[in-house]
Amino acid sequence: MHGTLPASAPEVTAQPIPPACDEVERTVGESRSWLVEHQAGDGHWLFELEADATIPAELILLHHYLGEIDDRLERRLAVYLRRIQGAHGGWPLFHDGDFNISASVKAYYALKLVGDPVDAPHMRRAREAILAHGGAAKSNVFTRIALAMFEQVPWRATPLIRVEAMLLPKWFFFHIDKVSYWSRTVMVPLFVLATLKTKARNPRRVDIRELFVVPPERERDYMTNPTGSRIGNILLVLDRVGRFLEPLFPKFLERKGIERAMAFVKERLNGEDGLGGIFPAMANAVMAYDALGYTKDHPAAAIARESIAKLLAHGKDESYCQPCLSPIWDTGLALHAMMETGLRADSATVARAADWLAERQILNVKGDWAATRPEVRPGGWAFQYRNDHYPDVDDTAVVAMALHRVDPEKYRERIARAAEWIVGMQSANGGWGAFDADNTHYVLNHIPFADHGALLDPPTADVSARCIGFLAQIGYGRDHPAMARGLEYLRREQEPDGSWFGRWGTNYIYGTWSALAAFNAAGEDMTAPHIRKAVDWLKSRQRADGGWGEDCATYWPERKAEVKASTPSHTAWAVLVLMAAGEVDSPQVARGIRYLLAAKRESGKWAEELYNAVGFPRVFFLRYHGYSAYFPLWALARYRNLAAANARRPAHGL
Repeated sequence: MHGTLPASAPEVTAQPIPPACDEVERTVGESRSWLVEHQAGDGHWLFELEADATIPAELILLHHYLGEIDDRLERRLAVYLRRIQGAHGGWPLFHDGDFNISASVKAYYALKLVGDPVDAPHMRRAREAILAHGGAAKSNVFTRIALAMFEQVPWRATPLIRVEAMLLPKWFFFHIDKVSYWSRTVMVPLFVLATLKTKARNPRRVDIRELFVVPPERERDYMTNPTGSRIGNILLVLDRVGRFLEPLFPKFLERKGIERAMAFVKERLNGEDGLGGIFPAMANAVMAYDALGYTKDHPAAAIARESIAKLLAHGKDESYCQPCLSPIWDTGLALHAMMETGLRADSATVARAADWLAERQILNVKGDWAATRPEVRPGGWAFQYRNDHYPDVDDTAVVAMALHRVDPEKYRERIARAAEWIVGMQSANGGWGAFDADNTHYVLNHIPFADHGALLDPPTADVSARCIGFLAQIGYGRDHPAMARGLEYLRREQEPDGSWFGRWGTNYIYGTWSALAAFNAAGEDMTAPHIRKAVDWLKSRQRADGGWGEDCATYWPERKAEVKASTPSHTAWAVLVLMAAGEVDSPQVARGIRYLLAAKRESGKWAEELYNAVGFPRVFFLRYHGYSAYFPLWALARYRNLAAANARRPAHGL
């Protein structure tokens, strides 16, 4: 990233600032200057997006699957993996988290592939932890599939996965259109790999037999019922029956299934941004092309490989692989923060960011979402640089709100198309999912493949709130059918303690921020009991240091109250919530602001190690490195603005 404007560019609307706000004003200026410096030349922002050990470990496994070992890169990935090893000996799903068997098995195997000796202290500690948790046989389905391809477990350790699934009719209980976009793009090339039962080249013949309590070929207890329900038991029986019959499956159906699967992949390859814009789908596509005999220089296979290289993040001595890139999301949110600081629409920083976003609206591709909404015109934005088949409802609402703040007339047509698409994507229950409408085929959560618990993309409170906030900001009244149904959905989703669940940000503080921002924008009575209950809950969660925090462990119901430390992101969301509820003068907001002013910053960006988001609850967590830059800035600037204007509540959808 390169700065393009002087750090002190004074593009600020002059407003009287009370003397008590001098420190706030100074911090806003420093943080805004830092953000300006980190804007790319074409106007966008991009910050690192970090997951756990799984993705960098899988990249090493991919190299060895293909027999294309990159020792230099793998040594750098190994440095990262060793650094994030937990005190418990294994690898967690988020910073300072509990031991996770699947992440630990993949990280251990990756380090052994790189050449770490099994008697090294960190490998010994990892092995002891894995064996203490039941060994590699207890890994999740995705890990066991990888181990099957490396011939470390038999294929019976995985659910029956057949490419003929691509030929199933839409009325069948399983159809590829009925799962989420991320499951769809990961599963389709995986169908090919599992059907062909491909084998990794593994040129150094590295194995991990030492990670099994029982030798893997003698282990009989691989398969589990993901939900524990009767339906899950029935599906397990059907899985065994299907495996028994598998040799009898007609070859012509297999060939037809492979043909349809690869046609699906080819249509959605998405250039150098990769299939679905996410690493697991890209990696599976690369392996599928390899398994089908495509040469490395075949255009489709080559572009699939190139897409993975773009995900690497390099530090001084180490590297890691990101699960995906977040430029639209980062730019949309950073633009909101910039506008909040007072930058005018005609400032270079704002104008370039807004134009960059506007150019990336998807207007001509009817993506997979059209399977349930064929009559709706495209109009969304993706999360990545490009991902035309999979625009993101959440990104679309954030970006369209930002463009409306910048210049509602200039971007009128784009905002209108976004609104048309978002209204069209509303689900039957009044809420919005992230990528599809009515993706609520909950019976699929019972299939043996679904032990990761993230097969579907049902409506969620945070995404729905963003849509309501956007529609309210551009003038949709509370009596508009989409608004009325959305608001009712949001009220229904409130937790008994007054909070809202955060599906895409950690966790209830993020969800509550989303919900109250939407209610405020929609003109809800902010003295209503459900709003005050949320405010009371939030105030009760403020910590002694004045900040707020929330651990990723809160995605386990029995650990809902856990928190390790206050973070700038959580504190910013909490302060924004309270201000949306008219609490700008409350002592809780004042303490939150003081926490942000005192919290450690590295130049204009706040220090934040704890993870602040989630990909799939209880399975896959994220740390948006940009959150600790633009959210605290946004909160401080809004506080300054409301205090200076003697206003009680913000006027925007976010």
